[in-house]
Amino acid sequence: MSPHDIVILLKIASYGSEQWFQKPLAEDLGISQSEISKSLNRSKYAGLIDSKGKKVMRLALLEFLQFGITYVFPQKPGAIVRGIATAHSAAPLNNIIVSEEHYVWPSGKGKLRGQAIIPLYPSVVDAVQKDEKLYELLALVDAIRVGRAREKEIAIKELKIRILENDSDLDRRLFLLKNK
Repeated sequence: MSPHDIVILLKIASYGSEQWFQKPLAEDLGISQSEISKSLNRSKYAGLIDSKGKKVMRLALLEFLQFGITYVFPQKPGAIVRGIATAHSAAPLNNIIVSEEHYVWPSGKGKLRGQAIIPLYPSVVDAVQKDEKLYELLALVDAIRVGRAREKEIAIKELKIRILENDSDLDRRLFLLKNK
């Protein structure tokens, strides 16, 4: 797996049941089509996308994010820089968690000062400017990568809601939300 595989899977998950194509996906994320294709093949092999490469295996992705992301793509907060809010400093967690400590993706486009968190892929900073759903998903993933136990627990709950919201198996979704 590569860090941008997670970005690609989250972007596809954000489409819900909409049909998507590689070229617009590549343009939206600032990732080449060849990298998108390689990523989809890795995700198929890992069982995170179906054999046709079109449908994210949402439960498998959630399991990976909950239990694996901190070990596979760890991150430690860095120096204080100006950037774009992430983790508990961005929506939706900034409405739930009040903190004087901020985390940001370093960027001249950002207005917030906080500890630097290196994004999963450099083009994320531009991609989230155009896609609020993707921004929320990536910020929640960062909360798992760098957060304390409480932040991680809330982020996982919020990810389950967002990733499973377009899942066609309503009973499974309701079961997961009740038994978090």
